[in-house]
Amino acid sequence: QVQLVESGGGLVQAGGSLRLSCAASGRTSFNSYAVGWFRQAPGKEREFVAAISRGGSRTSYVDSVKGRFTMSRDNAKNTVYLQMNSLKPEDTAVYYCAARLVSTAAIYTTGDEYTYWGQGTQVTVPS
Repeated sequence: QVQLVESGGGLVQAGGSLRLSCAASGRTSFNSYAVGWFRQAPGKEREFVAAISRGGSRTSYVDSVKGRFTMSRDNAKNTVYLQMNSLKPEDTAVYYCAARLVSTAAIYTTGDEYTYWGQGTQVTVPS
């Protein structure tokens, strides 16, 4: 069992930056978990944003954030990060991290593939 807590959201002007964190706790070896970031804007479906393999060697991003967002992890701190630069109003959403136990370096890009979810953190970029 693993618990996930996101932090780092807030209000930022267009073009600004934020770094989201996702801290894991529980009886777990965090380096056995693949992690993903998802977001959900009001009235819209949940959307995949980024994913990282258990060791951090592989990442994947939705096209709309490529070149602006960077996902990384520090397994010694049981924490995953999402560095968001050049933020746009369309990035406004609640951002969730999710994790699943894995035995390979696979990454996962759909929500149904994840077992554990955090409560989310709000990111607002006014237009």
